[in-house]
Amino acid sequence: MQQDTPFPNFSPYTRNEHRLKLYSQQGVQEYGIVNKDLPQVQIYRRDNAPLTLALTLQANDTLTSPLLPGFSWALSRIFGRR
Repeated sequence: MQQDTPFPNFSPYTRNEHRLKLYSQQGVQEYGIVNKDLPQVQIYRRDNAPLTLALTLQANDTLTSPLLPGFSWALSRIFGRR
């Protein structure tokens, strides 16, 4: 079952290796892992292969996605102001 939605899947940081592999096999194009302890978000993207780490964003960064032109979201909304 392929996920057609272009919005990243955000999940708690634990048990994500299994989910990353599963989503990669299912054709998900973008996947985000939120780690509130660090705080950071790891963004994995497909590039003609399995999902691979594309970038790591910190609490003061803004998330954008090539799958959603014009979309931006301040990660401070997840982590609070630091």
